[in-house]
Amino acid sequence: MSEENYMRIIDLRGKELNRAQMLEAMPRAEMGTDEATELVQPILDNVKAHGAKALREYAEKFDHVVPKSLRVPTDVMDAAVAELDPEVRAAIEESIRRARAVAKNQVPEDFHTDLADGARVAERWIPVQRVGLYVPGGKAVYPSSVIMNAVPAQAAGVESLAIATPPNRNDPDGWPNKTILATCAMLGVDEVYAVGGAQAIAMFAYGATDVDDPTNPVLCEPVDKITGPGNIFVATAKRLVSGIVGIDAVAGPTEIAIIADKDANPEWVAADLIGQAEHDELAGSVLITDSPELADAVQASLLRRVPRTEHAERVATSLSGRQSGIILTDSLDQSIDAANAYAAEHLEVQTADPDAVIARIRNAGAIFRGPYSPVPLGDYMSGSNHVLPTSGTARFAAGLGVHTFMKPVEVIEYDEQGLKELASRVNAFAVSEDLPAHGESVLSRFVADPYDKTTLKDQEKEAGLR
Repeated sequence: MSEENYMRIIDLRGKELNRAQMLEAMPRAEMGTDEATELVQPILDNVKAHGAKALREYAEKFDHVVPKSLRVPTDVMDAAVAELDPEVRAAIEESIRRARAVAKNQVPEDFHTDLADGARVAERWIPVQRVGLYVPGGKAVYPSSVIMNAVPAQAAGVESLAIATPPNRNDPDGWPNKTILATCAMLGVDEVYAVGGAQAIAMFAYGATDVDDPTNPVLCEPVDKITGPGNIFVATAKRLVSGIVGIDAVAGPTEIAIIADKDANPEWVAADLIGQAEHDELAGSVLITDSPELADAVQASLLRRVPRTEHAERVATSLSGRQSGIILTDSLDQSIDAANAYAAEHLEVQTADPDAVIARIRNAGAIFRGPYSPVPLGDYMSGSNHVLPTSGTARFAAGLGVHTFMKPVEVIEYDEQGLKELASRVNAFAVSEDLPAHGESVLSRFVADPYDKTTLKDQEKEAGLR
């Protein structure tokens, strides 16, 4: 293969790798989180201490504009809807419709289990009360992220939704991107802040007051959970405030893996790799194939296609980075093993029998079946959610959905007889753990003096516990 090719080759052929070796062989980006922490922690501390004053200072420093107000007025959002291109509006409306249809069916149902007469354990699903949704801006703007975060939160029954998105230096008033604002309005979210970066995460976590506005001193109330993607500084901020508030995940750069065999269309595979690389210089694009011929054809297609795409420089940097590559395998079996080790945020399966492959996939944020289910479909309009686990965390984490915004809470309901049948056993268990007061708590319902251990067994027999 030519040295001019964009993507490096990771050749696993003829190698029998154990689990640790397979994980080590996967291409990953270097994140530099320690350096980010040193930059982000002072921002969090400053916003916590000084609220809106600090937010304005960071807007000027990082976004090079101070918005007319940190909270975007509803009339500005309504105007953004009125100005929206009709075709874009129709696309957003269809995306919302499909996302709501899927989210509606994701809502879990309460249930109960009867273990004996008078012994029931139930489970209720309770929505998080207040959520902060972060919508990034930077190399691109993402009204799709508004939909992906807000729709499942609304379906879950979240009472209070706030959205933060960076101010726009090209707007005379510093208002955020109009398409993002229009999407917020179309979803019925009216609490929107022109605040970006780590400072937005701090505002959500700690709340923010505004001493310069005596008529409305509370700019933003703290939230219970923060969701949404962002750059390394946003991700680091979310990690640092987790525990103070809940977070969906600490997201790394976006990524795609494609399992393809000899029958896959190399032009389509190349186009899909480019599409993911367009996001960011650190985005990961990985092809996993047992066909050297397909690999060569994809490389050749990339050489033709990359220079012709608008963000060619960004794409080329991403494809040639250590986080991207073509993994050559001995067989489809080894390709599946590699895909499970890589645990892609987005996994496309373009093989002769995709269902057989998908049945063996254990680790992926979302799976795109067949050549007509490319990742951009999921980014915008498939009805699925595009906020997905990255950096191999799909081995243990799931994508964002209605469940992200709900808490399962068990309700334990035993009557007198139900507890009576277990009282002696609970006490025995408690004593074995050297927590006798636990047992005494239960026994107090049935015996006169659970603290008199010399007569306790007789008391239990008299009370019908033995």
